[in-house]
Amino acid sequence: MTDHKQDFGGLRSPDIFDVASNALRFLAVDAVERANSGHPGTPLAMAPVIYRLFTQFLRHDPAQPDWADRDRFVLSGGHASMLLYGALHLNGYDLTLEDLQQFRRYPSRCPGHPERGMTPGVEVTTGPLGQGVANAVGLALAERMAAEQFNVAQAPVVNHRTWVLCGDGDMMEGIASEAASLAGHLRLEKLTILYDSNAVTLDGPSELSFNEEVAARYLAYGFRILRITDVDNFAQVDATLQMAMQTRGQPTLVIMNSHIGIGSPFHDDHRSHGAALGAEALLSTREQLQWVHPPFVVPDEAYAKWRPDRDSGYRAWTRACEEAAVVDPLRWSEFKRRVLDGELGKVPFEWPSFDDGASISTRVALGQALRAAALVTPEIVGGAADVESSTETRLDTQVTWPTYAGRDIYFGVREHAMAAITNGIGAHGGFLPFASTFFVFSDYLKPALRLSSIMELHTLFIFTHDSIALGEDGTTHQPVEQLAGLRAMPGIVVLRPADARETAASVAFALGRDDGPTALVLSRQGLPVLSGTKTIDMTSLAGHRLRAGADVTLVATGSEVSLALSAAEVLHESGVDAGVVSVPSLELLRGRTVADRDALLGAVPRIAIEAASPFGWYEFVDAVIGMNRFGGSGPKDEVLEAFGFTPAQVSVAVQEILGGK
Repeated sequence: MTDHKQDFGGLRSPDIFDVASNALRFLAVDAVERANSGHPGTPLAMAPVIYRLFTQFLRHDPAQPDWADRDRFVLSGGHASMLLYGALHLNGYDLTLEDLQQFRRYPSRCPGHPERGMTPGVEVTTGPLGQGVANAVGLALAERMAAEQFNVAQAPVVNHRTWVLCGDGDMMEGIASEAASLAGHLRLEKLTILYDSNAVTLDGPSELSFNEEVAARYLAYGFRILRITDVDNFAQVDATLQMAMQTRGQPTLVIMNSHIGIGSPFHDDHRSHGAALGAEALLSTREQLQWVHPPFVVPDEAYAKWRPDRDSGYRAWTRACEEAAVVDPLRWSEFKRRVLDGELGKVPFEWPSFDDGASISTRVALGQALRAAALVTPEIVGGAADVESSTETRLDTQVTWPTYAGRDIYFGVREHAMAAITNGIGAHGGFLPFASTFFVFSDYLKPALRLSSIMELHTLFIFTHDSIALGEDGTTHQPVEQLAGLRAMPGIVVLRPADARETAASVAFALGRDDGPTALVLSRQGLPVLSGTKTIDMTSLAGHRLRAGADVTLVATGSEVSLALSAAEVLHESGVDAGVVSVPSLELLRGRTVADRDALLGAVPRIAIEAASPFGWYEFVDAVIGMNRFGGSGPKDEVLEAFGFTPAQVSVAVQEILGGK
């Protein structure tokens, strides 16, 4: 352990004893101690920076925590959540001392990691490292796009910054690197990353696994680099943050050299990272930092410093809004609808028409429906992970520096960052964002998709090349277990439409659903437009019958619906009367009453057909014709036949199942 007293005596600034910083430090460490769980080291180190940021630089208003033009602050290292909760309380947000005392207890407004919607002032749900950095890139990009669309010279209504605090762990995570690379490319000049470089991680000194020159890497990304060598020196902190606010066509990285656990016996020691200090160490910390107050007691002097008589900018913004409504009423009404009222994706659009029997892949139908919707839904923005020509998601023009006026975001080969940036755009407000890639690469972005579901964001994830029918690319690109994996995620709705009409209905549903992400899973190959979908509407996505049958019900999704219909014809020739039900979404089917499900699926044996893992189907059916192994490389028809997905093979399998009952 570091010789605490000797090292502490060499600190350069008396600001370490400042009552405002210490109030935040001890609210954090006392809450961690009370919970006997948490991370006290970062709050001890970063309290001075957060104090100065929140009171001198951040444009925010505790009385109006959700006003549209506030600065966004993201705590990417969500394990240090008490740093944020303490700051919000001290600043006057609706978060009481009693709330802080319930840190990490259920139920609590102060959960172990920050959660959007649970605590005022928390912009996004963070904890998995790197996600917050990527979310911040999305927030900053949304600000630039919104400023382009809504501002008038006389009365700009969008003019805010995005700040994100991260640490060594974030810098090691690939998603942060992916996102920072894109931020530099897009020149997001109102994004500032505050990097707490304390050279300590949970297992010990960061040099155990990390000794790169971060500044050089971020210079290569296109960032401007600033440094704070003493985070306890308010003059240095203020001067550096002031420089960070000077826009120069680049995002900014502020590298801050701090001492984790400062003032405690675990100064510069990994033991202050992920556990309570303990009673003896906490007493020592109080002595070292000259804090005489009992736990959760904050002197009036500290509150006064945290709540200075400072103009938040809210009143000036409301005046700008009033003027904008007069100067450009049409632009203002759109701003009000999308940003202030949050009315996104609610405008009906005319679905494309498709002829019975025509062969069209559902990815192509998706593109047609999405563009039709985009004509009347300007909030739709998004892009692909360098596969836009395959996912069919191009809308109009590219979002890029210096105008940000387009709607197509070229994310590059950065699936994970793409999804987290999409979350940031969704969390910002004013946009209905989508991300797209091949379905098998949903594995690359699933952690961010999971957070989108936790946050209940209105986001759309578009996945194409949905099965072994994609053919020659083979095992590595043919999804098998991905459908089951996404369906197991709470809060998401997964739609795998059978034809172009079901696809149009799925797009309409996804745009209107605002209580969580929706995933569309689409075919590469052409599928017949089914006569039974002529009268489809969004309620049909919970399942609809395409063929009556008295002996067995074949239940299918996506490309296997037309296969089931063909197999039913073969079965008919063998004397088996097979009904066919298309179920685009198992989540929506589950939402129907048991009586409705039974009426739809029938009292006869039910057999699911899906060229994917059978996991999850047995809630609804008696047997599954699916995939229990990975696929193989070859032309589509050869691969489907090799794994038993031809009408004749399905017919034989159905009869074997029925014969075994």
